[in-house]
Amino acid sequence: MAAKKNKKTSIKKNFLYRAFFDVLSMITPLITAPYVSRVLGADGIGIYSYTSSLMTFFTIFGALGTASYGMREIARHRDDRKESSRLFWEIEIMTVITSLSCTLLWVVLCILYSDYTPYLFALIPMLFGTMFDISWYFTGYEKLSYTVINNSIVKILSVVCIFVFVHNKNDLLLYVLLSSLATCLGNLSMWVHLPGMLVKTELKHLNFKKHFKETLIYFIPTIATSIYTILDKTLIGIITNDNYQNGYYDQAYKIIRIIKSVVFTAVNTVMGARLSYLFAKEKYDEIKKDINKSMSFILFLAFGATFMLVGISKNFVPVFFGDGYDPVIFMMCLMSPLIIIIGISNCLGSQYYTPSGRRKESAKIIVIGSVINLCLNLCAIPFFGASGAILASLIAEGFISVLYIIKSKGYMSFATLLKLSWKRIIAGALSCAAVFFTGLFFTSSNVTDGSKLSRLISSGLGLGVQMIVGVIVYSVILALFRDEILFELFATAKNSFRKIFKRKAG
Repeated sequence: MAAKKNKKTSIKKNFLYRAFFDVLSMITPLITAPYVSRVLGADGIGIYSYTSSLMTFFTIFGALGTASYGMREIARHRDDRKESSRLFWEIEIMTVITSLSCTLLWVVLCILYSDYTPYLFALIPMLFGTMFDISWYFTGYEKLSYTVINNSIVKILSVVCIFVFVHNKNDLLLYVLLSSLATCLGNLSMWVHLPGMLVKTELKHLNFKKHFKETLIYFIPTIATSIYTILDKTLIGIITNDNYQNGYYDQAYKIIRIIKSVVFTAVNTVMGARLSYLFAKEKYDEIKKDINKSMSFILFLAFGATFMLVGISKNFVPVFFGDGYDPVIFMMCLMSPLIIIIGISNCLGSQYYTPSGRRKESAKIIVIGSVINLCLNLCAIPFFGASGAILASLIAEGFISVLYIIKSKGYMSFATLLKLSWKRIIAGALSCAAVFFTGLFFTSSNVTDGSKLSRLISSGLGLGVQMIVGVIVYSVILALFRDEILFELFATAKNSFRKIFKRKAG
């Protein structure tokens, strides 16, 4: 009984840590993006988007799938401190070797790609960040506080630096450098927690060969996934040769990425480590129950966020990004279903395929989806630009999610998915309509009096009203449908407030 209570406490505690970091990760772009988009312009954002997309491929090759694989191995052997210490050094040293190799290749690219050389050199700290990223070790032990606290401090400092040092388009290089340094310093800071967790391991006892083969299995879906996330930006840059197109795409994707982190990253990070442990203990009934509960929670947030985003997009873009970003409105609406589609595949990938050791099977599915996406990108981008890349991603992601469900061996089914979705679809559609019509009263065209600042403030207040209306309508309709997740959230909030009042009264 005590062990079960500790398990629940651990999950709740880790979820809160991860949720805090995800909220911080959401808030920081919300704070910096309006400023940066106005200061650097769509073309400056496009240059950063394009060069950082190139760097992402190198960091993926440097990490070589160790993040998911390392977390799984540590979680499975965390009861044996000696074995987990040996695994840590084997995986980490292998990552250092692969990252150094990628760094040398990157330097060659910096010299050859003269149009973007300064920006490419400024991104090098990201490779060092990959080299020393040991978050997988702490996640395997379910000690998320070690990764969250350190990275949060660095993230806050990086935001301060952006506002202090980046003032105009000429500061684009400095912005790129600050962004890459933040990643590097955040990962390096985690090493201060290692001494109390590792035991002495002799170098001669280390075996790297077996890990290389296993990490390749995890690497394949990682690089394949990048085909329809990062390669989109790269192909937009190469095919259209238009920094503005990349800038518009990046701004739209930035909002989707923020929402995705809130919708499912925290849940999957916490539950992935827990389910790896449960699969090792062969507690299959508990696993199925946890996956279904997680999927329900993710869909609850995903449908609400998707419909809300469509409803507020017309007012959100000019308020958030400023003038000159009108194409982002359509792109953001077109991209919004990815929140739901990726939410489904990410839940099954993180909570079933990886913990159960079926990463090889998921890799095959992702590779097929990536090939489809690449072919569609090559066909669609020349005609539709960035919007073509979005359409390709929607089709590829949908294909992957469908195959994930078919191959999940009963841990998730279309019938279960429909049961978890239909109420949220109705509630989301009605809330979207309410949000859209509310927004008609607050469009910038209706606010013609006063200065530009006063119009912006008025539009911003209107956007806040839209979001409040959306949340209320979505919640009320789901309450009428007796949605379990909604009532659980209400119960949790009620208990939390009750405890706070009891402490104050005591």
